[in-house]
Amino acid sequence: MLYLRKLGTRDLLAQLFGINTSTLTRAVHQVQPLLAEYGCTIPPSTARFRTPADVTAFLANSSPTKIKPAC
Repeated sequence: MLYLRKLGTRDLLAQLFGINTSTLTRAVHQVQPLLAEYGCTIPPSTARFRTPADVTAFLANSSPTKIKPAC
């Protein structure tokens, strides 16, 4: 979901989750058909991150918000 929202590169997301990019790519390819089957579209985020430090800085400066469902 984070990759589909374009929050970060595959390299960054794989690093954050402690997996390799191949595993992340497989997961994305498995999730996309399920989302399409249920008519869920994932809008891109306005936030973009390139490094773990970018994520940390963003979280440190953001106020708690209500989580919205993806679908």
